[in-house]
Amino acid sequence: MAAIDMGSAPTGVEYGGKVNMAFVAMIVAVATIGGFMFGYDSGVINGTQDGLEKAFALSKLGTGLNVGAILVGCAIGAFVAGRLADIWGRRTVMMIGAALFVVSALGAGAATSSLLFVIARLIGGIGVGAASVLAPVYISEVAPASIRGRLSSLQQIMIITGLTGAFVANWALASHAGSSTAPLWLGLPAWRWMFWMQVIPAVIYLVALFMIPESPRFLVASGRDAEAEAVLTRIFGAETAAKMTADIRASLIAIAADHHRPSFADLKDPKTGRWRKLVWAGIGIAVFQQLVGINIVFYYGAVLWQSVGFSESDALLINILSGSLSILACLVTVLLIDRLGRKPLLLIGSAGMAVTLCTMAVCFASGSFTGGHLTLSDQTGTVALIAANAYVVFFNVSWGPVMWVMLGEMFPNQIRGSALAVSGFAQWIANFGISVSFPAMAAGLGLPLTYGFYALSAFLSFFFVRAMVTETRGRTLEEMAA
Repeated sequence: MAAIDMGSAPTGVEYGGKVNMAFVAMIVAVATIGGFMFGYDSGVINGTQDGLEKAFALSKLGTGLNVGAILVGCAIGAFVAGRLADIWGRRTVMMIGAALFVVSALGAGAATSSLLFVIARLIGGIGVGAASVLAPVYISEVAPASIRGRLSSLQQIMIITGLTGAFVANWALASHAGSSTAPLWLGLPAWRWMFWMQVIPAVIYLVALFMIPESPRFLVASGRDAEAEAVLTRIFGAETAAKMTADIRASLIAIAADHHRPSFADLKDPKTGRWRKLVWAGIGIAVFQQLVGINIVFYYGAVLWQSVGFSESDALLINILSGSLSILACLVTVLLIDRLGRKPLLLIGSAGMAVTLCTMAVCFASGSFTGGHLTLSDQTGTVALIAANAYVVFFNVSWGPVMWVMLGEMFPNQIRGSALAVSGFAQWIANFGISVSFPAMAAGLGLPLTYGFYALSAFLSFFFVRAMVTETRGRTLEEMAA
């Protein structure tokens, strides 16, 4: 492969003045609870499939549809939230998402049919989709440029923390009951309580959102400059806030000379009438993040490891190990992203994932079938497990956090909401396609070819990044060009 471009030096000029980091930290802490909910709602399904199959008499395709139902809601939520955030505000839409998390958790746990379960997960998916696009953009719109990457990367740490939290809760409840399908409290099976546990962080998220202000860039776009300047004053001080407010207003005018509110029409280049290259770059980043198959590990990890010989308890513990490694990898990203840059991390991640996914495919190809299940030798199983966790590390040191960082910051103010809507929609549609197709692909093509496809996607993503992605390190949001 060609040499990795380590990124250009920052071109942006950071605003002077002392930043109120305590206030920024509080804002970021609350916003990233949305990432935790995103992770928890996505990960709770991992470990409940046995219960769902028995309760609703599901086929393999039915299991895929029940698991993937949330992703349809995510696509809707990401698309709608991006636009509604330009109309109602970032914080308001995040509050709606938090309420949807509560409704979904209660409904999924109480569902008496596959249809009711799918509806509950669709509702939760809308909340996840909203959180997925709005938390990173909200953080990017309040964070100083010099540390924006680090603060935005916390979103992925919270996503993985949520996933790991769901894995731990699922393992603890299943262990206490004896299995995920065994009765627990009130005589109800443990898998139902796995969903109901989500109500606790969802309520905390909803209440905490009342403590943070609206995004100053949304306020300027809505003509509420005085309110925006008040928020910026609390973060950067009065003198800097006045200059930033003027710069934000100027950046909006640069794209919409007629001063209209942000809309989908702004995504088109007025000279060609086609979508701007930057929009396609955002869509590509979002889609490739899913084509490498990361959510197969998170959604089907327990089923995968059981299929190659691990017990249910061991498989759930492996999920916890993967989640813990993911958090550590994201912490490395926090240290590197504002020093090394976004593009180099994406390139490193693409190369690493291609190698580790190929290794997994080769390991699975060497197995034999016993009783309809793939069996690996002890040595091959160990190599597959190491490769899988190395893959998770490569993803979470690169594409996991960096995609969300870039989607939150790469678009100019005028098109940010609309571009996030289409990029987020594309990301969740790709997620749905990969997740729903996995059971059928694994059964029809086998694990070697299935993981070979993910490896090929990782390989292609390297060249996509080289050709389409522009480094954003150190630039203010007002300097992002369309």
